[in-house]
Amino acid sequence: MIQELLNSGLHWEKKEFKRNEFLKISGSTDTDIYFVENGSVRIFMMDENEERIIRFGYTGNIIVSLDSFLSGKPSCFYIQAIKKTSVRIASKRDFYEFIHSSEENLKFWNSILEDLVLQQLEREKDLLTSLPRERFERVLKRSPKLFQEIPNKYIANYLRMSPETLSRLKKS
Repeated sequence: MIQELLNSGLHWEKKEFKRNEFLKISGSTDTDIYFVENGSVRIFMMDENEERIIRFGYTGNIIVSLDSFLSGKPSCFYIQAIKKTSVRIASKRDFYEFIHSSEENLKFWNSILEDLVLQQLEREKDLLTSLPRERFERVLKRSPKLFQEIPNKYIANYLRMSPETLSRLKKS
C-alpha cells in the first residue's frame, strides 16, 4: 500500500539530508509527512541535557512528528538524519486531500494511525520493563532490522542502557 501511496499522484518532494542534518527541530511546527527512501533518522527530545530517542525510521518507513502533524502546533521533538538519508516529503494539506479522495485511502491512513498507536504502546511497555535484557529482547523480536540499520549508540539510548550493556547483551 505504501508503494501505491508513492505512485498515487500525491505531490512528493524529494530531499536529501546529510548525516546529522535535522529534518525538524524542537519548538518548530512540522505538518509534513516523510517517506524514507533510503538512510535512517531518529526522533528524539531533550530531557534536561540528555537526548531521549523515542523512535527510528529507515528505508521504507513513513515518519511524521505526529503531535505537530495532528495539532498544527510546535513540537518538542527533533528529527535528525543518522546517515545520509533521502526522503520524499508531502504536505499535510496534499496528504489529507489524497486520503479523503477515496474510502480506500482513508482506510489506509486509519491503518497507519492504528499501527502507530500499537507501536507507541509497545514502546511504553519497553520503557516500563525494568530489566535491560528484557527490553533488548522485546525490541530485537519486534524490530530485528533496527539492529542492522541503526548504530549501537543510538539503540542503547533508545533502550535506556549504556552502549557497553547493549554490547554485552548482543554477544550473549
